[in-house]
Amino acid sequence: MIRVLLVDDHAVVRTGFRLLLQANPQVAVVGEADSGEAACQRYVELSPDVIVMDIAMPGMGGIEALRRIRAHDPQARVLALSAHDDSMHARRALREGALGFLSKRSAPEALLEAIAQVAVRKRYIDPRVAQTLALEDLEGAESSPIRRLSEREFDVFIRLARGASVQRIAEDLKLSASTVGTHLYNIKQKLGVSNQSELTLLAIRHGLIEA
Repeated sequence: MIRVLLVDDHAVVRTGFRLLLQANPQVAVVGEADSGEAACQRYVELSPDVIVMDIAMPGMGGIEALRRIRAHDPQARVLALSAHDDSMHARRALREGALGFLSKRSAPEALLEAIAQVAVRKRYIDPRVAQTLALEDLEGAESSPIRRLSEREFDVFIRLARGASVQRIAEDLKLSASTVGTHLYNIKQKLGVSNQSELTLLAIRHGLIEA
């Protein structure tokens, strides 16, 4: 029996996943969380075998939750989910220690297969994303300046692109406003932009957020 913790800020999405997983006798949904903060708490309480977690949530978010859960337990098995199937989100999640990455656009059977693989500590990457990652690595692609951002800078970049203020980001990530300001300065320098609107347009252009 694979014990699963579902993490998504949309109740409808969690319900859909729960119903799908409950149809499989080898999987048990032992808990749910609607935020990164709640995911960290529920992981400690429940010690699930696999965390199925959306990486784009308000507040702390999935990547930061992944980072903190892995800091608490380096053996934690996380399947990262995203509404986007771009390689950048996948690469960041995998670098932070996720064992799997799956687009929410994938077929329902893919979720079951991904959970089964992650449960036995095997990697599972959405096939379309895996192909893109492989081609980028094969070609040594640095096609986008976004890939030059550090993990923390990318996290701040996505939040800024979604319209969050420096103060809000500082609160969500438990950083000082000056630290976030420094990240913002570095992001602008690396990406060659001058304001938050340009950051948003760049993120939309690369498919990292919805228009």
